[in-house]
Amino acid sequence: MSAKKTDLVKHLARKLDGKMKTAGVPPRFAQGSADAAAAAKRTERAENAAPKLVSVACRLPAELVNQMRERALTQDGGVNAVIALALAQWLETAAPAT
Repeated sequence: MSAKKTDLVKHLARKLDGKMKTAGVPPRFAQGSADAAAAAKRTERAENAAPKLVSVACRLPAELVNQMRERALTQDGGVNAVIALALAQWLETAAPAT
């Protein structure tokens, strides 16, 4: 005699309950999970760390801004890269103030 569908479902439920009772606590909920998660986040942050960018506002003559925009069209980083390059070059050549 074959079992009814409801009997099969009950047997599967009992089997599942037994497996759940005998199974241990997964590591993601265990005591060490906080340490492991924090370490993983730290390494991920270190890998994805980008240079910190700071916005700077200044007033420039219109002619200079137009020249900068024209040059930025050919530069990969755009206006930000042009300004960064110009400042870096200026700081290298400028005499240190003492």
